Amino acid sequence: MKETLTFAQLSDPHLTSLLGVSWRDLINKRLLGYLSWRQRRRAEHRGEILEALQQDLQQTCPEHLVVTGDLTHIGLPDEFLQARLWLESLGSPRDVTVIPGNHDAYVRLPWEDGFAHWQPWMMSDGMTVDRGKDPADNIFPSLRIRGPVAFIGLSSARPSAPFFATGSLGRDQLERLDTLLEQTGRQGLFRVVLLHHPPVPGEEKWRKRLTDAAQLCRVIAGRGAELVLHGHRHRAEQSRIEIPGTHVPVYGIPSASAMGHKNGRIAQYYLYRVQPAATGWKLDIATRRYSLEQEAFTGQQETSLQVSRRPLQEGVPPNL
Repeated sequence: MKETLTFAQLSDPHLTSLLGVSWRDLINKRLLGYLSWRQRRRAEHRGEILEALQQDLQQTCPEHLVVTGDLTHIGLPDEFLQARLWLESLGSPRDVTVIPGNHDAYVRLPWEDGFAHWQPWMMSDGMTVDRGKDPADNIFPSLRIRGPVAFIGLSSARPSAPFFATGSLGRDQLERLDTLLEQTGRQGLFRVVLLHHPPVPGEEKWRKRLTDAAQLCRVIAGRGAELVLHGHRHRAEQSRIEIPGTHVPVYGIPSASAMGHKNGRIAQYYLYRVQPAATGWKLDIATRRYSLEQEAFTGQQETSLQVSRRPLQEGVPPNL
């Protein structure tokens, strides 16, 4: 097995256009999202920035790419098709992992009209579709192993009431996550948990929070993980989940397409390099930030972390 891996994370590209949307499609919560796009978001999230990002990815050459949600604005069927074309331009399903965000689940939509278009980029390695089950119920958590890294994808994307952007995982997904963390921990893999909403309780506004963040943190505290990545807040954040004897680093990143009309929110993506070290793992993190002057992404900051290997804990799973 390859001992090192370099991968990139980008989030919240909001890459779709709502030009030509029929008013019949907006007779629900989507009307609020459409008005937000007309008044603000279409000027903030720019296709030319995503084009510059793809050019930069061709230079930095990550071995894998993860997208932590919100590819769309209001989750219309045509937006899912637009996003699929964009995913195809990023790379094959083998090389790109996607999880959904709250904007992708703006209102309830039949699977075949929405997430089915992204299914190859979301499914676990070797997974086959069980036609007797709703894919929404059995795709997540997903597991993709690339070299020494286990990417574990969660879906916090749930339709919510107007003016809310909450997410949730649910008991079934958390129980399956517990099993995957235990199994991949026994394999000695560097476990990266991917979700859209911030996982630490109290760090997001109540109307935008992950409703079962505390339960997620209990699972991670019980089984361990090496890294948690999220989006949603459109700004760079570093946090941690405390676990016995150590902690799990948590990183959130800005939108991949943002002009930065709000301070600190211009487009960025992160590069992570995982390699073994004497006491566990070395994690190198490089920030790539869009420059309005150069109309290109440039390197901004580099940091390194030592991540300990956590001894496996025997016993009953955490109380969810």
